Amino acid sequence: MSSSVALRHARHLSTAAPLSAFSATISISKAKSKLKAEHDPDKALEIYSSVSDRYISPLSSRYAQEYTVKRLAKSHRFSDIESFLDSHKNSSQITQEPFLSSIIRSYGVAGMFDHALNIYHEMDDLGTPRSAISFNVLLSACVHSKQYDRVPQLFDEIPVKYGFLPDKVSYGILIRSYCENGSPEIAMERLKEMEEKDVEITTVTFTTILHSFYKKGKSDEAKRVWNEMVIRGRGPDVGAYNVKIMNIQGGDPEGVKALIEEMSDAGLKPDTISYNYLMTCYCKNGLMDEAQKVYEDLESKGCNPNAATFRTLIFYLCKKGRFETGYTVFKESVRVHKIPDFSTLKYLVEGLVQRSKLKDAKGMSRTVKKKFPPNLVKAWTKLEEELGLAKLEAGDKKKKDAGWRIPFI
Repeated sequence: MSSSVALRHARHLSTAAPLSAFSATISISKAKSKLKAEHDPDKALEIYSSVSDRYISPLSSRYAQEYTVKRLAKSHRFSDIESFLDSHKNSSQITQEPFLSSIIRSYGVAGMFDHALNIYHEMDDLGTPRSAISFNVLLSACVHSKQYDRVPQLFDEIPVKYGFLPDKVSYGILIRSYCENGSPEIAMERLKEMEEKDVEITTVTFTTILHSFYKKGKSDEAKRVWNEMVIRGRGPDVGAYNVKIMNIQGGDPEGVKALIEEMSDAGLKPDTISYNYLMTCYCKNGLMDEAQKVYEDLESKGCNPNAATFRTLIFYLCKKGRFETGYTVFKESVRVHKIPDFSTLKYLVEGLVQRSKLKDAKGMSRTVKKKFPPNLVKAWTKLEEELGLAKLEAGDKKKKDAGWRIPFI
């Protein structure tokens, strides 16, 4: 039997009514799809518990488990998270390192690092072998919990205690912890250690340090890291170029365009993030026609707009009073399931009402309430009332009902 005990516990934790819509067993892919759209933690538990045992595997169940934990964490139900994840220890799969690592990872997602560390130390008792795999997940959980200063100590102590060697991924997470803590200089020192131990220094590791130096305003040090990457033949890749692009002094669109061309000349394909920065530079400089063209040309460049694309463009269109165009872009964001955040859409709907585009405002409002989670729907409903949209909706409904009551002659 696989993790049926954990699934039964998920049922027990759910305070909702007994399973109805999810009473039939479903595949893990179906569960993930449902969990993405479900924001109620009890219903999330129901969905997770409805996954058939035969579909459970460490890799496939990881994301479903994490989605469930995220929903519980958002509601601050940390004791339920502990009970839910602790119950997985009763599974026969607990002796498999990837399975136990998924529990460590989920504790990291919830920001419960001490629990992650505790189960890591229990691995001997549970009969689970250790390697750099579970160690890297533990370090990532520490970083995800924003306990950056604990990573170096764990890095130095745990491999020695349990008898294994850190790998390039382990060092990459260590480097990230220093950079997140605002210490890229120390990160550079650890690179020397990697060299001495013949551990590969990846492009991602260099890019992490590059970004940290730029973030601290130390552009000269950033340039040295860039040159070091080139000398070592470690890129730069698209990610490194994007870091350089986002730190163009003064947000100069021509500077961004030049770097994008440089990327292409180097045989690299600029991605959506690259073009988002170019679009943002145009927006910040008031060049909205140019910004829109970047957005409209994304598909021809082999890229798809992401949530940041829509959020940025709609915000600046509203700022320039182009609410009708903003609404058109909003409809496209809905079509591709990349709807922007509450604040951006609030700006848009307020502008549509100001311009007396009430039909568009009402249509947008109906869509938003279908897409947003319950807590934001509540806030949006309040906004509707403040803008007078609720009364208009009620009036439309009355007219419609009255129309149905007209006798046929």
